[in-house]
Amino acid sequence: MNSLWLGMAGIVVLLGGYFTYGRLTARVWQSDRKDKTPAQEKPDGVDYVPARHWLILFGHHFASIAGAGPILGPVLAVAAWGWAPTLVWIILGSILVGAVHDFSALMISLRHGGRSIADVSEMVVGRTARLLFAAFLWLSLILVVAVFAAATANTLVEEPQVVLPTVGLIAAAFGLGFSINRKQGNLWLATIVALLGVAGFIGLGFIFPVHIPGSQATQIWILLLLAYALAASILPVDLLLQPRDYLSMYILFFGLGAGFLGVTLTRYPLDVPAYISATPAAGPIWPMLFVFVACGAVSGFHSLVASGTTSKQLGEYRHALRIGYGAMILEAVLALLALLAVGAGLYWRTGSGREGFILPELLAGGNWIGAFAKGYGRITAPLFGTVLGTTIAIIMLNSFVMTTLDSATRITRYLTEELFGDVLRIPFCRNRFAAGLLVVIAAAFLALGHWQKIWPIFGASNQLVAALTLLVVSFYLLKRRRPAGLTFYPAVFMFLTATGALCYQGWMFIKQGKPVLGGLALILLGLSFFMIREGFRHLRSKQQ
Repeated sequence: MNSLWLGMAGIVVLLGGYFTYGRLTARVWQSDRKDKTPAQEKPDGVDYVPARHWLILFGHHFASIAGAGPILGPVLAVAAWGWAPTLVWIILGSILVGAVHDFSALMISLRHGGRSIADVSEMVVGRTARLLFAAFLWLSLILVVAVFAAATANTLVEEPQVVLPTVGLIAAAFGLGFSINRKQGNLWLATIVALLGVAGFIGLGFIFPVHIPGSQATQIWILLLLAYALAASILPVDLLLQPRDYLSMYILFFGLGAGFLGVTLTRYPLDVPAYISATPAAGPIWPMLFVFVACGAVSGFHSLVASGTTSKQLGEYRHALRIGYGAMILEAVLALLALLAVGAGLYWRTGSGREGFILPELLAGGNWIGAFAKGYGRITAPLFGTVLGTTIAIIMLNSFVMTTLDSATRITRYLTEELFGDVLRIPFCRNRFAAGLLVVIAAAFLALGHWQKIWPIFGASNQLVAALTLLVVSFYLLKRRRPAGLTFYPAVFMFLTATGALCYQGWMFIKQGKPVLGGLALILLGLSFFMIREGFRHLRSKQQ
């Protein structure tokens, strides 16, 4: 299969899904309303801040939900099951499930003053279920913050040339935010200046790679990154978080454009098999393929971004579709590029001249990021050369890991204020400084040594969050006698998939002598069934 034709076909179908299924979903939610958004109703200059332009908020939302998931997930799925089933789920999953999930989470939050999906769930599934759901989300987000801090720290140690670009992006973002939101400078001029500054830092990174000497370099970077994440979570959103993610969006646009231009020039055939096996070592194709692809098709974390930071910055309802639904479609395009990068940019079998570009060998050594980077470097070789192309891929990936880190920290701070401050009435947790500090302390505890023990179960639990979010919005629509099929049927599918994955993983954990992970799988299964029971019970009580 020619990579160019496959890429073009995938993009056309995804765009068609946005203009048809996306607009159908928007009609269900009546997103063309003229009401004031939460950001307009209660601006506070810190969290509730209307974005100056919808593209700024699109950049924040997209960069926050993208992270490493839509790249690494498809890479692993292609190697385990083949490119064909992976491609089908990326396209159909993003149009029918993922984008509907993200947009619905945004809309339900907008209808309730920018409150998180966990907070809104109380009116749908009751107080007890809400508390359990919120506690589960809080723990999951602490794990996300810890893992992304550790992953970014490892990248900064292993790739010292990306240190200055990482720091430079933060500085350029702060300057941009101050210019356009405090001094009311020209948006496009300030954007160009900031992007030129980022490009300059990328060049300086190659000339002056930054090394932290000693065996504790990773730990030092983890603490520095968490200190940055704390600052990003409590500063006014329009000074750092929002402009940083907006600039990261342009880095992605550049990376996407260069990647697909490289595919157009090289037109490599896909060397990875279209179909490998239904039951590889990674597990059965259902449900594990749908867990591995994750953010490339649907992710529960997206609902936390949509109902956490994005809903507090949206200036007009009419922009909700392009941000909530459209960003997920663009993320699927990124997942498609990742599929092409390893499927066509790398080889499946050894041979003369293929050394260092064999996908199974790269993944066997745990070099997931390197597999994507090398494949991307090879398909963009006519533009940059293989070495520079590989470095660009790492910089692109690192910038999105950082955006997920700071967004996840801020969202966890919101959830801490809601759960511990408002619900459990712990006074100091109502303070954003104290709540943010609690988040980074808990994340540091995991990042410095314990996250590896529970990370293997995160994939299935993340998809469980997506299923429960879709169930919450479905119950919400049913209570208001709105069409709920667009969310309910995906909810059922994702619930069966997530519980199937938890059952499979729980059994495997027990067989491998990992009772803690097996017990966590059982606890999550119990939580999911309890929430469904509570949801139907509340629905029946409202209809009587």
